[in-house]
Amino acid sequence: MIHDDQPPETLPVRGRSPLPGGRHRRPGSGDLPPDAPVLVLAVPGTVPDVGDEIAGFIRTSRTDIDIRVAPIAGPVLGEVLRGLPEGRAAVVVPLVTGPHSQTYQAINTVVAETGARATVTDPLGPHPLLAEALHVRLADSGLARADRIRQFSIGASVDGVVVATVGGDPAVREADMTAVLLAARLAVPVVAASIDGRPTVSDAVGRLRESGGQRIAIAPFVIGPEIDFERLAKLASDAGLGCAEPLGAHSSVVRLVNLRYEVALDEELS
Repeated sequence: MIHDDQPPETLPVRGRSPLPGGRHRRPGSGDLPPDAPVLVLAVPGTVPDVGDEIAGFIRTSRTDIDIRVAPIAGPVLGEVLRGLPEGRAAVVVPLVTGPHSQTYQAINTVVAETGARATVTDPLGPHPLLAEALHVRLADSGLARADRIRQFSIGASVDGVVVATVGGDPAVREADMTAVLLAARLAVPVVAASIDGRPTVSDAVGRLRESGGQRIAIAPFVIGPEIDFERLAKLASDAGLGCAEPLGAHSSVVRLVNLRYEVALDEELS
């Protein structure tokens, strides 16, 4: 369900490159010049599905943006960058919610090899919109309840949530703010953990159970391709845990991709 008319929470956002506030240009559809940078959605792995879905949503409202979808594993990203129209640059937006060294290393290597004029943006998070998206995904899986009109919690069917990310320790530290925002929405304890590092999801579940949590859910803080979701869901089920779907092409993810592109344009023009 799309909730684009709702403002994000007003708690402070921590990050290396803040997303636009009122001082930033927000170009409308048709406002970009013909030589504006191409938006390249860099999708972890080899399957472009979620990138295609996000690109489709953007195209419906921003017909002036030239969008290409490129899985990072394999030759497609290089082909896209080599095939940029003459004189055009690219803004590469990695579809990750936080720091992920393997993804950035792979993208930067291809950019260097192709010699393309490209700006690689920061991850999509941390940002309050992602806490909203996690809340909706939990509600979609029957693990939380939300007022769909006013977008606030009316209680949760679990008493603890693990925000599970990828990218090791740096990604967990970045996810802490999202965990705080989600806890405020659900009124239950929420802790961040790593699927591929420490603290592990098991460590986080243990902390929640030590504090009295019995009904615990995992909220994957990923777009989707970064993890083997079926394996994660099975492990959660075997441990008696709930598990929400990845964020996917939620409207908040689409909005943040747009914002990352706009930030890159502002920096290029400044």
